[in-house]
Amino acid sequence: MEFYRMTIKSTLKSISTIAAVIIVGGGGWYVWQTQQSALLSEQLPESVAYGNGRIEATEYDIATKLPGRLIEVLAQEGDMVEAGQTLAVIDTDDLNAQLREANAGLRVATESRKYALAIVEQHKSELTFAETELRRSVTLLKQGHISKEVVDQKRTASATAQAALKAANVKVVQSDAEIDAAQARIERLQSNIADSTLKAPISGRILYRLAEPGEVLGSGGKVFSLLDLTDVYMSIYLPTAQAGKVTIGSEARIVIDAIAQYTLPAKVTFVSAQAQFTPKSVETRNERDKLMFRVKVKLDSKLLNDHIEQVKTGVPGLAYVLLAPEQNWPMQLQVRVPE
Repeated sequence: MEFYRMTIKSTLKSISTIAAVIIVGGGGWYVWQTQQSALLSEQLPESVAYGNGRIEATEYDIATKLPGRLIEVLAQEGDMVEAGQTLAVIDTDDLNAQLREANAGLRVATESRKYALAIVEQHKSELTFAETELRRSVTLLKQGHISKEVVDQKRTASATAQAALKAANVKVVQSDAEIDAAQARIERLQSNIADSTLKAPISGRILYRLAEPGEVLGSGGKVFSLLDLTDVYMSIYLPTAQAGKVTIGSEARIVIDAIAQYTLPAKVTFVSAQAQFTPKSVETRNERDKLMFRVKVKLDSKLLNDHIEQVKTGVPGLAYVLLAPEQNWPMQLQVRVPE
């Protein structure tokens, strides 16, 4: 019994020792990181501003255009996909039935137009005959062979034929409109059927898979969230004195904590026109009490394409902005990229 007590005490003591080492080690690493950041900021010239943030990427929602049942979901979270790649398929049985109906309507409208054109030709012939009869009647009236009443009858027949021809031409126009409407309905249904196959608008990585086969989604129902790994950036917050010197296109550098040995080239792509309080998750309380301007620093697209498989979002780091274009970057911020 005494032996077991001693063993338990020894084990607890070992666990306590390990926990203490972890806490001290973690605290030491945090202090070292803080000291390194403080040391770096002290060494930076006034022509360089910096701020901390997290790597982000432009996110696309892959969603349904029309309500329907998912029959296939062809990608998983974390998959790299190419632009135009099919990601999911929605059931189109109902749309296909509507398309067949629309094609039938187009055939009916086409035949109706042919019939209307035939009626036009018939009334043209009737009008030609009626006008010929009217001219003969007028000649015979002048010669005294027929009465004026007969001429009036021929004149009425000619006017009736003219009206019938106009009505027949209207029927042709109506038939043309019905054909256009049927073709438009077919094109709309074909577009909806095509949109029922959800494709990747860009090359990127699937961040979230939000629906599974068999689910019925409404219009705008999200199926995936897709990250554009060629549009990766970090948002930092600079005080007025520094933000006023930053312009779109200013040179920048990003150092990511996880690969602090590299200094990645970047450019400023956005400077907020309105001041705000810095978000709580970015700076200290003292900094939050100051009005800051959000600055978006985007990583070099070619570098991202060259290492697209290694691009990660959400990782913290520091972004540096060159405030004076005529100045050079300090030695510690010269570009150093992975091979």
